[in-house]
Amino acid sequence: MKISIKKISFFIFGLGFSVISICQEKINDNQILSPDDFIAIVKAYHPVIKQADISIKKASAEITIARGNFDPSLYLNSEQKTFDGKNYYQYTNSELKIPTWYGIEVKAGLENNGGQFINSESSLGQTSYLGISVPLAKNLVMDKRRAILQQAKLFKSLSEAERLNTLNDLLNDAYATYWNWVKEYQLYNVVTNTVEVNEVRFNLVKIGYRQGDRPAIDTVEALVQLQTFQYLQSESLVKLQNAGIDLSNFLWLPNNSFYQLSLAVQPAGFWFEQSIEALPLAVLDELLYIAKLTHPKLSMFDFKLDMLEVERKLKFQGLLPLVNVKTNLLNKGYNVFKNGSVNFYENNYKFGLDIGMPLRLSEGRGGYRLAKLKIQETNYAQALQQQSIENKIRFYYNEIIGLRQQIKIYENAYLNYQTLFRGEDTRFKAGESSLFLLNTRENKVLEALQKLVELKTKFYKSQIALQWAAGQLGL
Repeated sequence: MKISIKKISFFIFGLGFSVISICQEKINDNQILSPDDFIAIVKAYHPVIKQADISIKKASAEITIARGNFDPSLYLNSEQKTFDGKNYYQYTNSELKIPTWYGIEVKAGLENNGGQFINSESSLGQTSYLGISVPLAKNLVMDKRRAILQQAKLFKSLSEAERLNTLNDLLNDAYATYWNWVKEYQLYNVVTNTVEVNEVRFNLVKIGYRQGDRPAIDTVEALVQLQTFQYLQSESLVKLQNAGIDLSNFLWLPNNSFYQLSLAVQPAGFWFEQSIEALPLAVLDELLYIAKLTHPKLSMFDFKLDMLEVERKLKFQGLLPLVNVKTNLLNKGYNVFKNGSVNFYENNYKFGLDIGMPLRLSEGRGGYRLAKLKIQETNYAQALQQQSIENKIRFYYNEIIGLRQQIKIYENAYLNYQTLFRGEDTRFKAGESSLFLLNTRENKVLEALQKLVELKTKFYKSQIALQWAAGQLGL
């Protein structure tokens, strides 16, 4: 039975139009990797995130170390000498020191001294004392141990901001890699479906040639078209495999082992049918305002400036004279308050005054000037960073607006290319066109569809990039 070439043509090009319009295969629900699932894996198991968490724990450990400077300390000194049957001396002295926040030190001690040759400054027998040391100028407002603790606390806050910034950068790279993988997967399916259609077309053209309905040159034309798409399919498969390898860089298992993405895993297909115009568009001024308040890079500069301000206060102490007042309440026995407290200012006390100051204050002046210059330098860097962030937000915002318009234009262009393809198909069935022209129309439809896939994936990447520029991905 002889098959009509018009029926063959109608079947071939109707099938081709249908496949190119749909250009998606049915996806197994058990092998779908959605953007949310992918990002959840990155947040939970990626080593970079774990390293950032360790940095915060290390900063907490530094705070504990810095607080050690304010821990009370207990000292015991015991020494004795006996020679040639004589007890030269015996000292047993214990002391408790309690440092406080404002540089004041409180100390209390017990002494038990004896022997024939005891130091004349030491008191025989059992004595006790309660003393205090107060800085009146240098180290009153700020000293090294307070500076270390304040900077340690600020460093922890800085580490938390660095973690948010690291997460922000990592998720931006992860999303970009994911959407590139989606694009290559979609393009591979488009080309694969087109290859299948052209294989059917080539076989039907050969049947038409054998039955005398088609010239021999049409078989060559159909074969060249098929081979072109087979080449594109092979090229697209390599790109898909490499995109999967890139995506695997972000996929880790709970046991800290690497996971290699399988070709059986497929992305979610909702994104291609989703209307871009229906997606909400962020308000530019709100993004700029939020970024100024919450962007982790700007927060990092704030904490750095706070740490430098602590350093400036500490260096300022180098411009002040050292004036320390020390006084002790003394008493016989191990109860310092018994009897002795009554005549403290008259009899049982020890008083001291330390005064010192460099004559040129070279170290103090240089250190203070250097601290102020560091603050000024950091302020300049923060202003540059803020301007850079604002420019990136405006850049991606403009890109999103442009892509929304371009996608709309190309969706209409794609429909128009399909109209031209149908018209050429009608002319071909009427014998008024050639397989070459029909293939040309099909190529244009394919090119438009590929361009539409690229534009849509670029749009989703730009949406993520806008959030990244505003510092919102890690929040």
